[in-house]
Amino acid sequence: MDAQIIWTIVCGLAILVGATGIIVPVLPGSMLIAISLLAWALAVGNATGWVVFGVGVTFVAAGMASSAVLTGRAMKKKSIPGRSVVVGLLLGIVGFFVIPVVGLLVGFAVGLFASEFLRQKDAKAAVSSSLAALKATGLGILAEFGFAALAAGTWGVGVLVYFLNR
Repeated sequence: MDAQIIWTIVCGLAILVGATGIIVPVLPGSMLIAISLLAWALAVGNATGWVVFGVGVTFVAAGMASSAVLTGRAMKKKSIPGRSVVVGLLLGIVGFFVIPVVGLLVGFAVGLFASEFLRQKDAKAAVSSSLAALKATGLGILAEFGFAALAAGTWGVGVLVYFLNR
């Protein structure tokens, strides 16, 4: 087995882990995909690798930007401060270690609600804004994952082109 095959397998696994990291935001998802595309381009060392890298990184950047814009726009529309999201993220990290599998989501939701409740002093309004923030976050994750899937697909096509023309 030559080095290009080994690097292709390693990069493919890293891209899979990166895509998982977008859904379960403990791993640096999009960045891991971009780094994997770069590693594969360096490993194969030809135009196919660099074209795949360029197109794939463009998709990754578009995914990260669209996630930030969609989430930020929805949060701004509902007047949800960034502080509430930070509290949600911190409690999400705690929840990740306290409750296996679902702790990250539960901790994020509880932290978001707690921060919004302290800010608004009204449970109904806190639930409403927390649900809006969760929907916005989900929409951002979905957009980023879609672009990551396009980057992974680009890599898959590049792998086929590279190995069929070798």
